[in-house]
Amino acid sequence: MAEAITLARPYAKAVFELAGQRDELQQWSRLLTMLADFSRNHSMQVLLGDPRVPPAARAEVFMALCTKAGHTLDQHGRNFVRLLAEYRRLAILPEIAADYAALCEQAEGMVEVEMRAATTVAAAEQARISAALKHKLGRNVRLTCVIDKSLIGGAVIRAGDLVIDGSVRDKLTRLAAAIIQ
Repeated sequence: MAEAITLARPYAKAVFELAGQRDELQQWSRLLTMLADFSRNHSMQVLLGDPRVPPAARAEVFMALCTKAGHTLDQHGRNFVRLLAEYRRLAILPEIAADYAALCEQAEGMVEVEMRAATTVAAAEQARISAALKHKLGRNVRLTCVIDKSLIGGAVIRAGDLVIDGSVRDKLTRLAAAIIQ
């Protein structure tokens, strides 16, 4: 998975720069999301994994799906799909879309934060955590809360590369490691 993320980054940056120059950030966001959805489809994964299917045919399938979905690709969009097909990178479209979305959020001064908690977190507590993260990160925060029963108690907060693990499970693991040593 780390390899796919590493491979996706230059494509996401190039598309972000192109979209920014052309003032088409939202259009490219929709296109990348749609292409990523296509690549996640089981039938499409079989097609992408078949070495007998030439890259040009893969690109044509993706472009035909876009047309069928009501999205007309301009020359840049068609070239992008063909480039990904030629270098066998259509399978990493979900990672490209995610990197692109992160670049857009960064440009907007926004950061996606996921908080996994053992139980439901009250709205007041969510607001307090959002405000603290906004202060710490220097960006606006879009907080998503997920209930994760495996945590036992506490919470784990992820904001990009930053991970704050305040879960009971983590504390128990550290305690066990300290006892063993």
